[in-house]
Amino acid sequence: MQDQFDVTLEDGELLLEVEITANLIVAASESDGPLSQEEIDAILGVVPQAPDADDSDDSDEPSPEA
Repeated sequence: MQDQFDVTLEDGELLLEVEITANLIVAASESDGPLSQEEIDAILGVVPQAPDADDSDDSDEPSPEA
């Protein structure tokens, strides 16, 4: 008879989130001050996208030039 409580749980996404969080904690603890956005992005593996020249601002707020 199989033990109903003998289950292996593994969540790959959760493990990745824990690893990323741990990396942020280690980097923050080793830093003399707050991490810059660029440092955080590098730790998270975020690749900044260059803004497209064709993108229009669809917000209702006036532009700074107005």
